[in-house]
Amino acid sequence: MTVDDVEDKAVFRRMTLLVHKYGGTSVGTVERIKAVADRVAATHAEGIQVIVVVSAMSGETNRLLALSRSFDNDVDPVFTDVLVSTGEQVTIGALAIALQARGVEAVPLCGWQVPIVTDTVAGKARIKHISTERLRDILHAGKVAIVAGFQGVSEAGMITTLGRGGSDTTAVALAAAMQADECQIYTDVDGVYTSDPRVVSDARRLDTVTFEEMLELASQGSKVLQIRSVEFAGKYKVPLRVLSSFKDGPGTLITVDKGEYKDMEQPVVSGIAFNRDEAKLTVRGVPDVPGAAYRILGPIGEANIEVDMIVQNVGADSTTDFTFTVHRADFDKARSILEETARSLGAGEVIGDDRIAKVSVVGVGMRSHANIASRMFQALGQEGVNMLMISTSEIKISVVVEEKYLELAVRCLHTAFGLHEEAGK
Repeated sequence: MTVDDVEDKAVFRRMTLLVHKYGGTSVGTVERIKAVADRVAATHAEGIQVIVVVSAMSGETNRLLALSRSFDNDVDPVFTDVLVSTGEQVTIGALAIALQARGVEAVPLCGWQVPIVTDTVAGKARIKHISTERLRDILHAGKVAIVAGFQGVSEAGMITTLGRGGSDTTAVALAAAMQADECQIYTDVDGVYTSDPRVVSDARRLDTVTFEEMLELASQGSKVLQIRSVEFAGKYKVPLRVLSSFKDGPGTLITVDKGEYKDMEQPVVSGIAFNRDEAKLTVRGVPDVPGAAYRILGPIGEANIEVDMIVQNVGADSTTDFTFTVHRADFDKARSILEETARSLGAGEVIGDDRIAKVSVVGVGMRSHANIASRMFQALGQEGVNMLMISTSEIKISVVVEEKYLELAVRCLHTAFGLHEEAGK
């Protein structure tokens, strides 16, 4: 390595590097792509290095998936990956054209051109490693790199996709590999809110949340960020900011520790998340013997059905009622499997309810404050909301309620924990 090489790398490290990610609605039309180009060009003009990650235009991935299903044969998912990955290729080309019109040199790259190397699991591949040499060369030449999100390449050279929301994961992974100063996720909302503003009219945008809180909010129903991307950001400590591509604003910073923001009053609860797509199944009269829980949940897991909350009630007759929740789309399949399992176990009837919802209170402040559960239960009780199931973690309490009570439960908890008020008031 020459002295010039060392000096060049030092200059590269001193320059601010941002990763921008734009989702489908942000690049859904020619006019929206032009607006993204304006924002990227303005950032580049400030002397900031920019890597842009884009999704397919809004609705395009669904169209391509429908196209793959329109053939009569069982389509190999490897070929489906090749087909659906073309959506992002359209967007990187369109954005490069828009930036060229603004006098900004850009290099559009598919996942395999970076390359972003993944495993071979079609439709939900995981990133193994990213080569940064080509990206660094592009940035060092003063150009913008535009990378297709959602896709990569296996070590065998086959195109892969990362699953729904995979563009968020692409952006965070690139930010980690390139040691970016910040990964900025531009979407159709201007940040992370204390709850869904469509349900809670006085929900507030949060200035900052921790990775732990964001992971819980995402897993409990908040649709702002894809869960895998938050996990990735937390693991590699990538500063992550959610911003609106439709209006300017500070957005919400997702970081390691809110304690570093000394002027902030840390709330006990940061947000109320909810999920409507829940269903509950119960096997009655399960023999209370070792291994029974595995015999119930093993076949469910083998069918690739995710189980969320689990409750087991032991009766006086040495049997138990075993209850768990699944995604509503898996309800019928799970029930069919469970009925067969119940017969083999000598258990009683299988009952189910696919008209339930889950409501969760989330906050790192819960670690150092008592009586959060009692305040939650009191607020719900005063509104006549019955809790069907309860689960807890260190920074989250979740309850299952009848779906008809969901919005009432969310609003009353938002008020009970003062989330409509500004921090510190």
